Amino acid sequence: MNVGRPKAADYTDSPSGTTGIDKRPAEGPVRVTDPGPKGRGGSGLSGDAVCDLRHHGGSDQAVYAFAREDLDAWERELGRSLPNGTFGENLTTSGVDVTGARIGERWRIGDSVVLEVTSGRVPCRTFAGRLDEKGWVRRFTRSGVSGAYLRVIEPGEIRAGDPVEVVHRPEHEVTVAMAFRAETTERHLLPLVLEAGDALHGELLTSARAYVAKYGATVGPGVASDSGVA
Repeated sequence: MNVGRPKAADYTDSPSGTTGIDKRPAEGPVRVTDPGPKGRGGSGLSGDAVCDLRHHGGSDQAVYAFAREDLDAWERELGRSLPNGTFGENLTTSGVDVTGARIGERWRIGDSVVLEVTSGRVPCRTFAGRLDEKGWVRRFTRSGVSGAYLRVIEPGEIRAGDPVEVVHRPEHEVTVAMAFRAETTERHLLPLVLEAGDALHGELLTSARAYVAKYGATVGPGVASDSGVA
């Protein structure tokens, strides 16, 4: 479990010139609540800074989770150590299929907190600056392993080591991986993600509806092999 304090950085677009992406493991329990709408609400974790409310934070991306197994894979590829929190994630999970989670899937963490998966994380300039790897945005996007944003359904306290239990898994097959590809490299998948309904991140839901309104609901050729569970 990781939280970040505001730090000055020349790679952030934040009006304040600061960023909270440099997250470090938190000691003891942390309160998790719905931060409120994007633009006004920041992080769902108490003590975790969101410095650019235009693009980050808010109810639909209150918590960001990334799998330790995927960080390990990046460690091997990049040839460097990536401690928990390096990708700006609040939750570094173990044994959880984060990118393969379905939109609307609900996780109970510890005794009381329930979170709901909303979308993948689209990389930004601040993330690229934080990693300082050549072509990072493109590399991260091409990997398709985005981690997951989650909204807070039931607030409470969590601490490092708490178990993560999937308490609801929707019938549809719209995974975080599919939603991420639809939002980035394979926009012809946007009609398919609408199957997840209102559980989708609000901005992605709006984009998918606008795409269908403009181009229709027919998915482009070659999608059949890409449209299953990732």
